[in-house]
Amino acid sequence: MAKQEKTKSIEESLWQACDKLRGSVESSEYKHVVLGLIFLKFASDKFEERREELIKEGKEKYVEMKDFYNMKNVFFLNETSRWSYIKENAKQDDLALKIDTALHNIEKNNPALKGALPDNYFSRLGLDKTKLASLIDQISEINTIADKQNDIVGRVYEYFLAKFAIKEGKGKGEFYTPKSIVNLIAEMIEPYQGIIYDPACGSGGMFVQSVKFIENHHGNKKEVSVYGQEYTNTTYKLAKMNLAIRGISANLGEKAADTFGADQHPDLKADFIMANPPFNQKDWRGKDELTDDPRWQGYDVPPKSNANYGWILNMVSKLSDNGVAGFVLSNGALSGGGDEYKIRKKLIENNLVEAIVILPSSMFYTTDISVTIWIVNKNKTEKKVDKGTETREYRFRESEILFMDLRQKGEPFEKKYIQFSNTQIEDIANTFHTWQTDEEAYKNIPEYCYSATKDEVIKKDYSLVPSKYIEFVNRDENIDFNTKMTSLQTELKDLLVQEEASKSELQNVFKSLGYEL
Repeated sequence: MAKQEKTKSIEESLWQACDKLRGSVESSEYKHVVLGLIFLKFASDKFEERREELIKEGKEKYVEMKDFYNMKNVFFLNETSRWSYIKENAKQDDLALKIDTALHNIEKNNPALKGALPDNYFSRLGLDKTKLASLIDQISEINTIADKQNDIVGRVYEYFLAKFAIKEGKGKGEFYTPKSIVNLIAEMIEPYQGIIYDPACGSGGMFVQSVKFIENHHGNKKEVSVYGQEYTNTTYKLAKMNLAIRGISANLGEKAADTFGADQHPDLKADFIMANPPFNQKDWRGKDELTDDPRWQGYDVPPKSNANYGWILNMVSKLSDNGVAGFVLSNGALSGGGDEYKIRKKLIENNLVEAIVILPSSMFYTTDISVTIWIVNKNKTEKKVDKGTETREYRFRESEILFMDLRQKGEPFEKKYIQFSNTQIEDIANTFHTWQTDEEAYKNIPEYCYSATKDEVIKKDYSLVPSKYIEFVNRDENIDFNTKMTSLQTELKDLLVQEEASKSELQNVFKSLGYEL
Protein backbone atom coordinates (compact mmCIF):
# COMPACT_ATOMS: atom_id res chain seq x y z
CA MET A 1 0.00 0.00 0.00
CA ALA A 2 2.87 2.37 0.82
CA LYS A 3 4.27 1.98 -2.69
CA GLN A 4 0.94 2.95 -4.23
CA GLU A 5 0.78 6.10 -2.13
CA LYS A 6 4.34 7.01 -3.14
CA THR A 7 3.56 6.49 -6.81
CA LYS A 8 0.44 8.63 -6.50
CA SER A 9 2.45 11.45 -4.96
CA ILE A 10 4.86 11.26 -7.89
CA GLU A 11 1.97 11.59 -10.32
CA GLU A 12 0.43 14.49 -8.44
CA SER A 13 3.70 16.35 -7.99
CA LEU A 14 4.38 16.00 -11.72
CA TRP A 15 0.92 17.33 -12.50
CA GLN A 16 1.55 20.34 -10.25
CA ALA A 17 4.90 20.93 -11.93
CA CYS A 18 3.20 20.67 -15.28
CA ASP A 19 0.59 23.21 -14.22
CA LYS A 20 3.44 25.64 -13.51
CA LEU A 21 4.09 25.76 -17.25
CA ARG A 22 0.79 27.57 -17.65
CA GLY A 23 1.31 30.99 -19.11
CA SER A 24 4.43 30.04 -21.02
CA VAL A 25 2.78 27.38 -23.17
CA GLU A 26 -0.76 26.31 -24.08
CA SER A 27 -2.19 23.51 -21.91
CA SER A 28 -2.89 21.52 -25.06
CA GLU A 29 0.87 21.48 -25.67
CA TYR A 30 2.42 20.85 -22.30
CA LYS A 31 1.41 17.20 -22.13
CA HIS A 32 3.98 16.64 -24.88
CA VAL A 33 6.57 18.51 -22.81
CA VAL A 34 6.08 16.39 -19.70
CA LEU A 35 5.60 13.05 -21.42
CA GLY A 36 8.62 13.69 -23.65
CA LEU A 37 10.77 14.33 -20.58
CA ILE A 38 9.37 11.27 -18.80
CA PHE A 39 10.38 9.20 -21.80
CA LEU A 40 13.88 10.70 -21.74
CA LYS A 41 14.28 9.97 -18.00
CA PHE A 42 13.01 6.40 -18.37
CA ALA A 43 15.29 5.68 -21.36
CA SER A 44 18.24 7.06 -19.39
CA ASP A 45 17.45 5.02 -16.26
CA LYS A 46 17.27 1.85 -18.36
CA PHE A 47 20.53 2.75 -20.09
CA GLU A 48 22.36 3.38 -16.82
CA GLU A 49 21.06 0.12 -15.36
CA ARG A 50 22.35 -1.83 -18.37
CA ARG A 51 25.66 0.07 -18.25
CA GLU A 52 26.22 -0.93 -14.62
CA GLU A 53 25.32 -4.49 -15.51
CA LEU A 54 28.03 -4.59 -18.20
CA ILE A 55 30.60 -3.15 -15.79
CA LYS A 56 29.77 -5.78 -13.15
CA GLU A 57 30.21 -8.47 -15.81
CA GLY A 58 33.71 -7.15 -16.53
CA LYS A 59 32.72 -5.79 -19.94
CA GLU A 60 33.78 -2.16 -19.43
CA LYS A 61 35.09 -1.94 -22.99
CA TYR A 62 31.58 -2.55 -24.34
CA VAL A 63 29.73 0.13 -22.36
CA GLU A 64 29.68 2.52 -25.32
CA MET A 65 28.71 -0.10 -27.91
CA LYS A 66 25.11 0.11 -29.10
CA ASP A 67 24.65 -3.61 -29.78
CA PHE A 68 25.17 -4.54 -26.14
CA TYR A 69 22.16 -2.41 -25.21
CA ASN A 70 19.88 -3.32 -28.11
CA MET A 71 20.33 -7.03 -27.37
CA LYS A 72 18.52 -6.39 -24.06
CA ASN A 73 15.86 -4.14 -25.62
CA VAL A 74 17.50 -1.07 -24.10
CA PHE A 75 17.83 2.14 -26.12
CA PHE A 76 21.44 3.28 -26.56
CA LEU A 77 22.11 6.85 -25.40
CA ASN A 78 25.22 8.86 -26.19
CA GLU A 79 26.60 11.08 -23.45
CA THR A 80 24.63 14.21 -24.32
CA SER A 81 21.36 12.24 -24.42
CA ARG A 82 21.61 10.97 -20.85
CA TRP A 83 19.54 12.47 -18.06
CA SER A 84 22.64 13.19 -16.00
CA TYR A 85 23.82 15.55 -18.75
CA ILE A 86 20.41 17.26 -18.99
CA LYS A 87 20.27 17.71 -15.23
CA GLU A 88 23.80 19.14 -15.08
CA ASN A 89 22.84 21.72 -17.71
CA ALA A 90 19.34 22.48 -16.39
CA LYS A 91 20.30 26.07 -15.50
CA GLN A 92 21.81 26.86 -18.89
CA ASP A 93 20.12 29.21 -21.36
CA ASP A 94 20.20 26.58 -24.10
CA LEU A 95 18.45 23.85 -22.04
CA ALA A 96 15.61 23.49 -24.56
CA LEU A 97 18.11 22.97 -27.38
CA LYS A 98 19.97 20.36 -25.34
CA ILE A 99 16.73 18.42 -24.74
CA ASP A 100 15.85 18.56 -28.46
CA THR A 101 19.34 17.35 -29.35
CA ALA A 102 19.10 14.50 -26.82
CA LEU A 103 15.77 13.30 -28.23
CA HIS A 104 17.03 13.62 -31.82
CA ASN A 105 20.11 11.53 -31.07
CA ILE A 106 18.11 8.83 -29.29
CA GLU A 107 15.84 8.48 -32.31
CA LYS A 108 18.82 8.52 -34.68
CA ASN A 109 20.62 5.75 -32.77
CA ASN A 110 17.56 3.54 -32.34
CA PRO A 111 15.64 2.72 -35.55
CA ALA A 112 12.66 1.36 -33.59
CA LEU A 113 11.94 4.97 -32.52
CA LYS A 114 11.86 6.39 -36.04
CA GLY A 115 9.24 9.14 -36.17
CA ALA A 116 8.36 8.75 -32.49
CA LEU A 117 10.10 11.60 -30.70
CA PRO A 118 9.40 15.35 -30.84
CA ASP A 119 11.43 17.13 -33.53
CA ASN A 120 12.97 20.43 -32.37
CA TYR A 121 9.89 20.72 -30.16
CA PHE A 122 11.24 22.31 -26.98
CA SER A 123 13.16 25.03 -28.83
CA ARG A 124 10.12 25.99 -30.92
CA LEU A 125 7.87 26.35 -27.87
CA GLY A 126 10.01 29.08 -26.29
CA LEU A 127 9.45 27.76 -22.77
CA ASP A 128 10.32 29.82 -19.72
CA LYS A 129 13.75 28.37 -18.83
CA THR A 130 13.14 28.67 -15.07
CA LYS A 131 9.90 26.67 -15.27
CA LEU A 132 11.51 24.09 -17.54
CA ALA A 133 14.44 23.73 -15.12
CA SER A 134 11.97 23.27 -12.25
CA LEU A 135 10.25 20.50 -14.19
CA ILE A 136 13.64 18.81 -14.78
CA ASP A 137 14.24 18.90 -11.02
CA GLN A 138 10.85 17.28 -10.34
CA ILE A 139 11.41 14.48 -12.83
CA SER A 140 14.94 13.91 -11.55
CA GLU A 141 13.42 12.71 -8.27
CA ILE A 142 11.75 9.75 -9.99
CA ASN A 143 13.57 6.45 -10.29
CA THR A 144 11.46 5.07 -13.13
CA ILE A 145 12.75 1.50 -12.80
CA ALA A 146 12.99 1.14 -9.01
CA ASP A 147 9.83 -0.94 -8.66
CA LYS A 148 10.08 -3.92 -11.01
CA GLN A 149 6.61 -5.17 -10.08
CA ASN A 150 4.75 -1.94 -10.82
CA ASP A 151 4.86 -0.03 -14.08
CA ILE A 152 5.55 3.41 -12.57
CA VAL A 153 6.20 5.15 -15.88
CA GLY A 154 3.14 3.51 -17.39
CA ARG A 155 1.02 4.72 -14.50
CA VAL A 156 2.37 8.25 -14.93
CA TYR A 157 1.47 8.07 -18.63
CA GLU A 158 -2.06 6.86 -17.90
CA TYR A 159 -2.55 9.44 -15.17
CA PHE A 160 -1.40 12.28 -17.40
CA LEU A 161 -3.35 11.21 -20.47
CA ALA A 162 -6.52 10.99 -18.39
CA LYS A 163 -5.83 14.32 -16.67
CA PHE A 164 -5.15 16.08 -19.96
CA ALA A 165 -8.29 14.62 -21.51
CA ILE A 166 -10.35 15.89 -18.55
CA LYS A 167 -8.64 19.29 -18.55
CA GLU A 168 -8.99 19.92 -22.27
CA GLY A 169 -12.71 19.20 -22.30
CA LYS A 170 -15.01 18.69 -25.25
CA GLY A 171 -13.41 18.68 -28.66
CA LYS A 172 -10.02 17.79 -27.19
CA GLY A 173 -8.40 14.64 -25.90
CA GLU A 174 -10.23 12.38 -28.35
CA PHE A 175 -7.21 10.09 -28.34
CA TYR A 176 -7.80 8.88 -24.78
CA THR A 177 -10.25 6.06 -24.02
CA PRO A 178 -10.93 5.56 -20.28
CA LYS A 179 -9.00 2.56 -19.02
CA SER A 180 -11.96 0.70 -17.56
CA ILE A 181 -13.68 0.63 -20.97
CA VAL A 182 -10.52 -0.69 -22.64
CA ASN A 183 -10.13 -3.31 -19.89
CA LEU A 184 -13.73 -4.44 -20.38
CA ILE A 185 -13.24 -4.86 -24.14
CA ALA A 186 -10.02 -6.82 -23.56
CA GLU A 187 -11.71 -9.12 -21.04
CA MET A 188 -14.57 -9.74 -23.47
CA ILE A 189 -12.63 -10.49 -26.66
CA GLU A 190 -9.55 -11.96 -24.91
CA PRO A 191 -6.64 -11.03 -27.22
CA TYR A 192 -4.21 -13.74 -26.12
CA GLN A 193 -2.32 -14.36 -29.34
CA GLY A 194 -2.28 -13.24 -32.95
CA ILE A 195 -2.53 -9.86 -34.67
CA ILE A 196 -4.15 -6.93 -32.81
CA TYR A 197 -5.29 -3.89 -34.81
CA ASP A 198 -6.65 -0.46 -33.93
CA PRO A 199 -7.61 1.78 -36.88
CA ALA A 200 -7.84 4.90 -34.67
CA CYS A 201 -5.17 4.10 -32.11
CA GLY A 202 -4.70 7.51 -30.49
CA SER A 203 -2.02 7.25 -27.81
CA GLY A 204 -1.97 3.44 -27.98
CA GLY A 205 -4.08 2.71 -24.90
CA MET A 206 -5.85 -0.25 -26.49
CA PHE A 207 -2.51 -1.94 -27.17
CA VAL A 208 -1.20 -1.25 -23.67
CA GLN A 209 -4.25 -2.80 -22.02
CA SER A 210 -4.17 -5.77 -24.42
CA VAL A 211 -0.62 -6.56 -23.37
CA LYS A 212 -1.53 -6.07 -19.70
CA PHE A 213 -4.42 -8.49 -20.20
CA ILE A 214 -2.03 -11.10 -21.60
CA GLU A 215 0.42 -10.62 -18.71
CA ASN A 216 -2.35 -10.72 -16.08
CA HIS A 217 -3.57 -14.04 -17.47
CA HIS A 218 -0.05 -15.52 -17.65
CA GLY A 219 0.13 -15.43 -21.43
CA ASN A 220 3.10 -14.49 -23.59
CA LYS A 221 3.11 -11.00 -25.08
CA LYS A 222 5.60 -12.18 -27.71
CA GLU A 223 2.72 -14.11 -29.27
CA VAL A 224 0.92 -10.94 -30.36
CA SER A 225 1.70 -8.47 -33.15
CA VAL A 226 0.42 -4.91 -32.95
CA TYR A 227 -0.80 -2.82 -35.88
CA GLY A 228 -2.43 0.58 -35.75
CA GLN A 229 -3.03 3.91 -37.43
CA GLU A 230 -3.45 7.46 -36.16
CA TYR A 231 -4.45 10.62 -38.01
CA THR A 232 -2.93 13.36 -35.81
CA ASN A 233 0.85 13.66 -36.02
CA THR A 234 1.49 14.69 -32.39
CA THR A 235 -0.73 11.86 -31.13
CA TYR A 236 1.00 9.42 -33.50
CA LYS A 237 4.33 10.35 -31.89
CA LEU A 238 2.78 10.07 -28.44
CA ALA A 239 1.59 6.53 -29.26
CA LYS A 240 5.04 5.47 -30.42
CA MET A 241 6.60 6.84 -27.24
CA ASN A 242 3.92 5.23 -25.07
CA LEU A 243 4.46 1.83 -26.67
CA ALA A 244 8.27 2.13 -26.64
CA ILE A 245 8.21 2.82 -22.90
CA ARG A 246 6.26 -0.43 -22.36
CA GLY A 247 8.56 -2.42 -24.63
CA ILE A 248 5.71 -3.05 -27.08
CA SER A 249 6.81 -3.40 -30.69
CA ALA A 250 4.16 -1.96 -33.01
CA ASN A 251 3.63 -1.13 -36.67
CA LEU A 252 1.74 2.17 -36.76
CA GLY A 253 2.48 2.79 -40.41
CA GLU A 254 5.15 5.00 -41.93
CA LYS A 255 3.41 8.19 -40.84
CA ALA A 256 0.31 9.69 -39.29
CA ALA A 257 -2.45 9.31 -41.85
CA ASP A 258 -6.22 9.17 -42.40
CA THR A 259 -7.40 5.56 -42.10
CA PHE A 260 -9.96 6.01 -44.87
CA GLY A 261 -7.97 8.12 -47.31
CA ALA A 262 -4.51 6.61 -46.74
CA ASP A 263 -4.87 3.13 -45.25
CA GLN A 264 -1.44 2.13 -43.90
CA HIS A 265 -2.37 -1.57 -43.67
CA PRO A 266 -4.47 -2.36 -46.77
CA ASP A 267 -3.82 -6.12 -46.75
CA LEU A 268 -3.98 -6.68 -43.00
CA LYS A 269 -6.08 -9.50 -41.54
CA ALA A 270 -6.32 -9.18 -37.77
CA ASP A 271 -7.31 -11.74 -35.16
CA PHE A 272 -8.42 -9.01 -32.76
CA ILE A 273 -9.56 -5.44 -33.29
CA MET A 274 -10.00 -2.96 -30.44
CA ALA A 275 -10.99 0.59 -31.27
CA ASN A 276 -12.65 3.81 -30.19
CA PRO A 277 -13.01 5.72 -33.47
CA PRO A 278 -14.26 9.34 -33.55
CA PHE A 279 -17.99 9.56 -32.85
CA ASN A 280 -20.34 10.67 -35.66
CA GLN A 281 -17.54 11.99 -37.89
CA LYS A 282 -18.95 14.33 -40.57
CA ASP A 283 -17.77 14.79 -44.16
CA TRP A 284 -15.26 11.98 -43.83
CA ARG A 285 -15.18 11.40 -47.58
CA GLY A 286 -15.95 13.50 -50.63
CA LYS A 287 -19.08 13.00 -52.71
CA ASP A 288 -17.50 10.50 -55.07
CA GLU A 289 -14.45 9.49 -53.06
CA LEU A 290 -14.18 5.94 -51.68
CA THR A 291 -17.43 4.85 -53.32
CA ASP A 292 -15.66 1.85 -54.85
CA ASP A 293 -13.43 1.12 -51.88
CA PRO A 294 -12.85 -2.65 -51.43
CA ARG A 295 -13.60 -2.32 -47.71
CA TRP A 296 -17.31 -1.92 -48.52
CA GLN A 297 -17.41 -5.02 -50.72
CA GLY A 298 -20.71 -6.86 -50.23
CA TYR A 299 -22.28 -3.89 -48.43
CA ASP A 300 -23.75 -0.51 -49.32
CA VAL A 301 -21.43 2.51 -49.32
CA PRO A 302 -21.49 4.22 -45.88
CA PRO A 303 -23.07 7.70 -46.00
CA LYS A 304 -20.68 10.65 -46.15
CA SER A 305 -22.71 12.44 -43.46
CA ASN A 306 -21.53 10.05 -40.75
CA ALA A 307 -18.47 7.79 -40.61
CA ASN A 308 -19.78 5.33 -38.00
CA TYR A 309 -20.54 2.60 -40.52
CA GLY A 310 -17.39 3.42 -42.46
CA TRP A 311 -15.43 2.49 -39.32
CA ILE A 312 -17.51 -0.67 -38.83
CA LEU A 313 -16.94 -1.88 -42.38
CA ASN A 314 -13.25 -0.97 -42.25
CA MET A 315 -12.91 -3.23 -39.22
CA VAL A 316 -15.03 -6.03 -40.66
CA SER A 317 -12.83 -6.02 -43.78
CA LYS A 318 -9.69 -6.31 -41.62
CA LEU A 319 -10.85 -9.31 -39.59
CA SER A 320 -9.34 -12.73 -40.26
CA ASP A 321 -11.66 -15.69 -40.76
CA ASN A 322 -11.54 -16.31 -36.99
CA GLY A 323 -11.31 -12.64 -36.03
CA VAL A 324 -13.25 -10.79 -33.34
CA ALA A 325 -13.60 -7.04 -32.82
CA GLY A 326 -14.63 -4.97 -29.83
CA PHE A 327 -15.17 -1.28 -30.49
CA VAL A 328 -17.00 1.78 -29.16
CA LEU A 329 -19.55 3.82 -31.12
CA SER A 330 -22.20 6.38 -30.29
CA ASN A 331 -25.69 5.03 -29.68
CA GLY A 332 -26.95 6.55 -32.93
CA ALA A 333 -25.42 3.64 -34.85
CA LEU A 334 -27.83 1.20 -33.18
CA SER A 335 -30.84 2.30 -35.20
CA GLY A 336 -31.84 4.66 -37.98
CA GLY A 337 -32.55 4.33 -41.67
CA GLY A 338 -30.99 4.90 -45.07
CA ASP A 339 -27.67 3.34 -46.02
CA GLU A 340 -26.82 2.69 -42.36
CA TYR A 341 -29.96 0.57 -42.03
CA LYS A 342 -29.02 -1.46 -45.10
CA ILE A 343 -25.51 -2.10 -43.78
CA ARG A 344 -26.74 -2.96 -40.28
CA LYS A 345 -29.32 -5.36 -41.73
CA LYS A 346 -26.66 -7.20 -43.74
CA LEU A 347 -24.27 -7.37 -40.76
CA ILE A 348 -27.05 -9.02 -38.74
CA GLU A 349 -28.04 -11.34 -41.57
CA ASN A 350 -24.40 -12.39 -41.91
CA ASN A 351 -24.35 -13.29 -38.18
CA LEU A 352 -21.47 -10.91 -37.50
CA VAL A 353 -22.95 -8.96 -34.58
CA GLU A 354 -22.36 -11.02 -31.44
CA ALA A 355 -23.04 -8.56 -28.61
CA ILE A 356 -24.22 -5.00 -28.02
CA VAL A 357 -23.28 -3.45 -24.67
CA ILE A 358 -24.66 -0.04 -23.74
CA LEU A 359 -22.44 1.95 -21.35
CA PRO A 360 -23.32 4.52 -18.68
CA SER A 361 -23.14 8.19 -19.58
CA SER A 362 -20.27 10.31 -18.21
CA MET A 363 -17.61 7.67 -18.79
CA PHE A 364 -15.70 9.73 -21.36
CA TYR A 365 -13.87 12.93 -20.48
CA THR A 366 -14.82 14.65 -23.73
CA THR A 367 -18.53 13.84 -23.96
CA ASP A 368 -21.32 12.96 -21.53
CA ILE A 369 -23.38 10.92 -23.99
CA SER A 370 -24.00 7.22 -23.48
CA VAL A 371 -22.13 5.04 -25.96
CA THR A 372 -22.07 1.38 -26.96
CA ILE A 373 -19.54 -1.43 -27.21
CA TRP A 374 -20.05 -3.63 -30.27
CA ILE A 375 -18.64 -7.16 -30.37
CA VAL A 376 -18.36 -8.38 -33.96
CA ASN A 377 -17.26 -11.99 -34.45
CA LYS A 378 -16.49 -13.72 -37.74
CA ASN A 379 -16.16 -17.18 -36.23
CA LYS A 380 -19.19 -18.46 -34.35
CA THR A 381 -18.51 -22.16 -34.83
CA GLU A 382 -17.50 -24.55 -32.07
CA LYS A 383 -13.82 -24.36 -31.20
CA LYS A 384 -11.35 -24.78 -28.37
CA VAL A 385 -8.99 -21.95 -27.57
CA ASP A 386 -5.89 -22.04 -25.38
CA LYS A 387 -6.31 -19.14 -22.94
CA GLY A 388 -2.94 -19.01 -21.24
CA THR A 389 -3.58 -21.13 -18.14
CA GLU A 390 -6.79 -22.77 -19.34
CA THR A 391 -8.49 -24.16 -22.43
CA ARG A 392 -12.00 -22.84 -22.96
CA GLU A 393 -14.52 -24.53 -25.23
CA TYR A 394 -16.70 -22.17 -27.23
CA ARG A 395 -20.10 -23.04 -28.64
CA PHE A 396 -20.95 -19.76 -30.31
CA ARG A 397 -24.61 -18.90 -30.75
CA GLU A 398 -24.66 -18.43 -34.49
CA SER A 399 -28.08 -16.74 -34.81
CA GLU A 400 -28.33 -14.88 -31.50
CA ILE A 401 -27.17 -11.51 -30.21
CA LEU A 402 -26.47 -10.77 -26.55
CA PHE A 403 -27.75 -7.38 -25.40
CA MET A 404 -26.37 -5.90 -22.18
CA ASP A 405 -27.34 -2.67 -20.41
CA LEU A 406 -24.67 -1.36 -18.04
CA ARG A 407 -26.21 2.05 -17.36
CA GLN A 408 -26.84 1.14 -13.74
CA LYS A 409 -23.26 -0.11 -13.29
CA GLY A 410 -20.12 1.84 -12.51
CA GLU A 411 -18.73 3.90 -9.65
CA PRO A 412 -17.81 7.59 -9.25
CA PHE A 413 -14.44 8.73 -10.57
CA GLU A 414 -12.86 12.22 -10.45
CA LYS A 415 -16.17 13.49 -8.92
CA LYS A 416 -18.09 13.92 -12.19
CA TYR A 417 -17.16 10.75 -14.11
CA ILE A 418 -18.08 7.06 -13.99
CA GLN A 419 -15.79 4.04 -14.32
CA PHE A 420 -16.14 0.29 -13.85
CA SER A 421 -14.43 -1.40 -10.92
CA ASN A 422 -12.27 -4.47 -11.56
CA THR A 423 -14.95 -6.63 -9.94
CA GLN A 424 -17.64 -5.20 -12.20
CA ILE A 425 -15.49 -5.79 -15.30
CA GLU A 426 -14.97 -9.39 -14.24
CA ASP A 427 -18.70 -9.92 -13.63
CA ILE A 428 -19.71 -8.38 -16.98
CA ALA A 429 -17.12 -10.41 -18.91
CA ASN A 430 -18.20 -13.58 -17.09
CA THR A 431 -21.81 -12.97 -18.15
CA PHE A 432 -20.67 -12.66 -21.75
CA HIS A 433 -18.48 -15.77 -21.68
CA THR A 434 -21.14 -17.80 -19.89
CA TRP A 435 -23.55 -16.85 -22.66
CA GLN A 436 -20.96 -17.95 -25.21
CA THR A 437 -20.03 -21.25 -23.62
CA ASP A 438 -22.85 -22.60 -21.45
CA GLU A 439 -26.39 -22.29 -22.75
CA GLU A 440 -27.88 -23.87 -19.61
CA ALA A 441 -25.96 -21.70 -17.14
CA TYR A 442 -26.74 -18.41 -18.88
CA LYS A 443 -29.97 -16.67 -17.81
CA ASN A 444 -31.61 -13.48 -19.05
CA ILE A 445 -31.67 -10.90 -16.25
CA PRO A 446 -34.18 -8.02 -16.26
CA GLU A 447 -32.60 -4.59 -16.71
CA TYR A 448 -29.20 -6.20 -17.42
CA CYS A 449 -29.00 -8.75 -20.24
CA TYR A 450 -31.03 -10.59 -22.86
CA SER A 451 -30.15 -13.11 -25.58
CA ALA A 452 -32.20 -12.29 -28.68
CA THR A 453 -32.70 -14.61 -31.62
CA LYS A 454 -32.26 -13.32 -35.13
CA ASP A 455 -36.02 -13.64 -35.66
CA GLU A 456 -36.62 -11.31 -32.69
CA VAL A 457 -34.20 -8.76 -34.14
CA ILE A 458 -35.90 -8.98 -37.55
CA LYS A 459 -39.28 -8.33 -35.89
CA LYS A 460 -37.76 -5.20 -34.34
CA ASP A 461 -36.76 -4.12 -37.88
CA TYR A 462 -33.05 -4.81 -37.28
CA SER A 463 -32.80 -2.36 -34.42
CA LEU A 464 -29.87 -2.97 -32.06
CA VAL A 465 -31.18 -0.75 -29.25
CA PRO A 466 -30.80 -2.91 -26.08
CA SER A 467 -33.94 -1.52 -24.39
CA LYS A 468 -36.06 -3.07 -27.15
CA TYR A 469 -35.01 -6.54 -25.98
CA ILE A 470 -33.98 -6.40 -22.32
CA GLU A 471 -36.87 -6.70 -19.88
CA PHE A 472 -37.37 -3.58 -17.81
CA VAL A 473 -39.55 -3.96 -14.74
CA ASN A 474 -42.52 -1.58 -14.86
CA ARG A 475 -40.89 0.46 -17.58
CA ASP A 476 -42.11 1.36 -21.04
CA GLU A 477 -39.58 0.01 -23.57
CA ASN A 478 -40.20 3.04 -25.78
CA ILE A 479 -38.90 5.43 -23.13
CA ASP A 480 -35.16 6.02 -23.28
CA PHE A 481 -33.70 5.47 -19.81
CA ASN A 482 -31.19 8.32 -19.98
CA THR A 483 -33.76 10.80 -21.29
CA LYS A 484 -36.24 9.78 -18.61
CA MET A 485 -33.66 10.09 -15.85
CA THR A 486 -32.65 13.55 -17.07
CA SER A 487 -36.30 14.56 -17.13
CA LEU A 488 -36.88 13.28 -13.59
CA GLN A 489 -33.77 15.09 -12.35
CA THR A 490 -35.03 18.33 -13.91
CA GLU A 491 -38.46 17.83 -12.30
CA LEU A 492 -36.81 17.26 -8.92
CA LYS A 493 -34.77 20.47 -9.25
CA ASP A 494 -37.95 22.38 -10.19
CA LEU A 495 -39.76 20.97 -7.14
CA LEU A 496 -36.90 22.04 -4.89
CA VAL A 497 -36.99 25.54 -6.38
CA GLN A 498 -40.76 25.65 -5.87
CA GLU A 499 -40.35 24.43 -2.30
CA GLU A 500 -37.87 27.22 -1.55
CA ALA A 501 -40.24 29.74 -3.14
CA SER A 502 -43.15 28.43 -1.06
CA LYS A 503 -41.08 28.68 2.12
CA SER A 504 -40.25 32.27 1.29
CA GLU A 505 -43.91 33.12 0.67
CA LEU A 506 -44.94 31.44 3.94
CA GLN A 507 -42.30 33.38 5.84
CA ASN A 508 -43.62 36.66 4.39
CA VAL A 509 -47.18 35.78 5.48
CA PHE A 510 -46.08 35.08 9.06
CA LYS A 511 -43.98 38.25 9.11
CA SER A 512 -47.00 40.28 8.03
CA LEU A 513 -48.83 38.84 11.04
CA GLY A 514 -46.01 39.85 13.34
CA TYR A 515 -44.40 36.46 13.74
CA GLU A 516 -40.75 35.62 13.08
CA LEU A 517 -39.88 32.07 11.90
